[in-house]
Amino acid sequence: MIYLDNNATTQCDPRVVDKMLPFFYEKFGNPHSRNHQFGWDAENSIEEARSKVARLMGAQPKEIIFTSGATESNNLALKGVWEFFQGKKNHIITSTIEHKCILDTTKYLAHKGVRITSVPVDKEGFLDLDDLEKSLTPDTALVSVIFVNNEIGTIQHIKKIADICRKKGVYLHTDAAQALGRIPIDVNDLDVDLMSISGHKIYGPKGIGALYVRKTNRRVRLTPQMNGGGQEMGVRSGTLATPLCVGLGEACHIAQETMSEESQRIQHLTHQLYHGITNQLSHVYVNGSMAHRVPGNLNMSFDCVEGEGLMMAIKNLAVSSGSACTSSSLEPSYVLKALGIPDDLSHTSLRFGIGRFTTEDEVNQAVHDIVSAVNKLRDLSPLWEMKQEGIDISTIQWAS
Repeated sequence: MIYLDNNATTQCDPRVVDKMLPFFYEKFGNPHSRNHQFGWDAENSIEEARSKVARLMGAQPKEIIFTSGATESNNLALKGVWEFFQGKKNHIITSTIEHKCILDTTKYLAHKGVRITSVPVDKEGFLDLDDLEKSLTPDTALVSVIFVNNEIGTIQHIKKIADICRKKGVYLHTDAAQALGRIPIDVNDLDVDLMSISGHKIYGPKGIGALYVRKTNRRVRLTPQMNGGGQEMGVRSGTLATPLCVGLGEACHIAQETMSEESQRIQHLTHQLYHGITNQLSHVYVNGSMAHRVPGNLNMSFDCVEGEGLMMAIKNLAVSSGSACTSSSLEPSYVLKALGIPDDLSHTSLRFGIGRFTTEDEVNQAVHDIVSAVNKLRDLSPLWEMKQEGIDISTIQWAS
């Protein structure tokens, strides 16, 4: 099989694995044990990893809170800020294309009485900044906007969003799981207050992530969501998994060293895939912005092709029909729906994720397989035949 689903998860880089291995059986101490060398060694390794994570985003090490991943980081950011402001501010703003864990967290908070506003996006997936500004009130505690959408790869104008939030004195959180390591990020230049990341999106291990919490210029306060030993500066209790923290740190270090060159190579392969398909197939549409898109993410819809049939026809390609969290659903993607894409095209969309270990040969094979599958399915489609004859399918009155 050819793996083209790097937006769902990435292969753990062998260099990351090598860095982690000693902490499973040689340096296995509890990093919170302060009475012997085993604990000291583990603690020092975690602090080194924390510094590597901070460097990749331009933060201070003390601003990095290790978590189990972006989902926990997002929960901690939204719930933690709201609980800190409870009784003073009771309004949170997000967008209509946030990751499922943000949407489900806001649903939970809505049941708690929080007022939630979801700002719409345009056809390329960009937040409507005028609507955002109009939505802000003195009661707004937090704005949470995804940095790079996991389905369509659109890069939001986070700095412009931060400027709007600053004028109103509102915290800004961004889910940067799909952005960190793929595009340059400096939290101080962007002026964000909280930022979530995940290890397995940047060739690190699963089960580890982090939340950036601003402590310089203005201090962000959070109410902890887990009670325990007060680890992670009292914000996130629980014994840290030293091997995973070390793995995340090494993944961030590698990303910092290789990002510029790697992004160019991945962008080249993405264009190769796009042009290989569109040069041979008509009525193919890119979902999201083509100009402001993270390298490696390509979401395309194929007109007059049945979605499940297409997935079955390319069984040797590991691709996604949406985000990994919603790929088991037969419902049209809520992200594509928010962009105004019709259900028939949403059902035929594929998300390709090109990554560090993808080769040109694999991309060429993927182009061949997709073009072949689409042509075969269209040959069997009466809708395709009508479209070829110039019949406007949308005007047809189907018998019930």
